[in-house]
Amino acid sequence: MAEEELHSIRIHLDRILAERDMTLTELSAQVGITVVNLSVLKNGRAKAIRFSTLSRICDVLQCQPGDLITHDPAGLA
Repeated sequence: MAEEELHSIRIHLDRILAERDMTLTELSAQVGITVVNLSVLKNGRAKAIRFSTLSRICDVLQCQPGDLITHDPAGLA
């Protein structure tokens, strides 16, 4: 199995969901994306995200992309 590629992008979907008192299942239903795919994103295992998906998530959560995604170069291990 290939070693997982390291990156310094952090996803804060769990924090935003907690702030909105919303579950991943509720977000999935409102955004139209499977819980599995949202879970991959939430857990930082996603390799990419489409702008259309990011837009729908931001619309539902009433946030900006920068609220969900940050760059943390010190986080590389």
